[in-house]
Amino acid sequence: MRLLMWYLIVINIVTWIAFGLDKWKAKSGKWRIPERTLLLLALAGGSLGALAGMIMFRHKTRKAKFFISVPVMFVVHCVIVTVLVLKLR
Repeated sequence: MRLLMWYLIVINIVTWIAFGLDKWKAKSGKWRIPERTLLLLALAGGSLGALAGMIMFRHKTRKAKFFISVPVMFVVHCVIVTVLVLKLR
């Protein structure tokens, strides 16, 4: 259970940083992080970091695939973690 906790902390921080970095690159006109990469990070457990990055950096909030999929992933991840915590008690 502790390993899962640390994994989720790390993946969410990495995802949040990726969203912030991509926003900075978008403003600077530099090479961008592919949308697929951002979505895969969110799917891999970083949905909270993605949601926080979208809100804090005002990034990808107008794109339907982010606006819809990231909150859905967050809810699914919350359900999965809740089920795991309850089963491992």
